Amino acid sequence: MKVLEGVRVLELGSYITAPYAAMLLGELGADVIKIERPNAFDPFRTYAADGKTAPFFFAFNRNKRSLALDYTKPEGMAAFEKMVESADVLLINVRPGVERKLNIESERLQKLNPGLIYCSITGFGASGPYAKRPGYDNVGQTLSGWLSRFHQQDDPRIAGPAISDSVTGLQACIGVLGALHERSRTGVGPKVEVNMLESMISLAIEPLTHFLFNGTDQPLYYRAAASAAFILRCRDGKRIGLHMSSPDKFWKAFTVAIERPDLSERYPTSKSRRENYDDIALILADIFSTRDRDQWLPVLASHGVPFAPERTLSEVEADEQVKYLGTFTGVDARQYGTNRVPNRAQRYNGENCSAFRPPPGLGEHNSELLEELGLNTQAIAALSSKGII
Repeated sequence: MKVLEGVRVLELGSYITAPYAAMLLGELGADVIKIERPNAFDPFRTYAADGKTAPFFFAFNRNKRSLALDYTKPEGMAAFEKMVESADVLLINVRPGVERKLNIESERLQKLNPGLIYCSITGFGASGPYAKRPGYDNVGQTLSGWLSRFHQQDDPRIAGPAISDSVTGLQACIGVLGALHERSRTGVGPKVEVNMLESMISLAIEPLTHFLFNGTDQPLYYRAAASAAFILRCRDGKRIGLHMSSPDKFWKAFTVAIERPDLSERYPTSKSRRENYDDIALILADIFSTRDRDQWLPVLASHGVPFAPERTLSEVEADEQVKYLGTFTGVDARQYGTNRVPNRAQRYNGENCSAFRPPPGLGEHNSELLEELGLNTQAIAALSSKGII
């Protein structure tokens, strides 16, 4: 089910935030057109550790058509304006002021098309002391307070994938969906503004609210202690994640499962478990080190304990629940080969198929898209000869 079928999205994005938001809209059925200048294209097209493939570009640019168009030239701008006139959404992620230099600011484009939803994604907002600073993923994590919740040592390295970029893309997608609903009532496309800083602050809502209520930071392990959550290494080196939450029934069932009912007597309440989290963690680490993971898993399952084996990324698709859900599907792309990708997270009437179109080559759909604008073969050839496309 393509719930956004008939919605046309123009994406003038690079790296992650705008491309990810556009891809999510495409997975919901929107017609997404990625517009890049021929000599200033998305750097993720060629950003790869092995120099052969571009997995970063593949990750954020499925379900799109590509138009390579130099809209800084008069002929290119004329074609771009025609695209705008028939578009529903425009997504862009640049520093404030860049869009004005490129002559693609919201005020001008929304005069051309009052129904256009213009979504601007920035690092820190449209104005303010940090507005003109470059803002990338780790900047958003650190400034928002998010990263302070995930480290306490002196190691200067950052682990894990991009968080700020992806969360900001999600927030932009949400903003566009809300704007589409608003436009259905008013006929006018609102301007949507999303920035990385506030997106990450919104993600940190729980520890931030703790501070705003109490005036103190949550201790680093406060949330895990309140939830009786652990990640435990078994005898074979594999790990299990546990999350008993606050109901006593899960803790009691867990202590029976591991044959240590005395722990239920020693720590009978959520408060006592929270206050003694460090001691409990050491006890459980010793207990789980006595058996292999495959021995622990059926025991925990039979007692209704909230648990999961820690999967590496290479193991996720083979998990029996993931296979049952049909989460992954294949995408064939000549420049990348056949790749496995996850379907969209949303199901409509039980359907999650994302009808994947592989990431487009630069300018792959030039002729197709320009013909849709009414340009004939000669006009398209003229644009090509001048380097406009």
